[in-house]
Amino acid sequence: MARLELYGTARCPHTGEMREWLEWKRSEFVEYDVEADSVARGRMREVARGQRTVPILVEDGKVVQVGWQGRGCIIDE
Repeated sequence: MARLELYGTARCPHTGEMREWLEWKRSEFVEYDVEADSVARGRMREVARGQRTVPILVEDGKVVQVGWQGRGCIIDE
């Protein structure tokens, strides 16, 4: 089974929308709040090559989706 990671923020509504979609699909995933967790923010920047738009969905260490249905939130540096 593929390992999914959801990088987002509590304040970004699109993170919640992507979470709900993953739950609806019954996907197993780990969620990280990159504003509250600096380690997760560093990991997200590394895997997403500096991307600052969330949510970001990562599957097996590769970015598979940035934003939710064309929408996202920009995080601070």
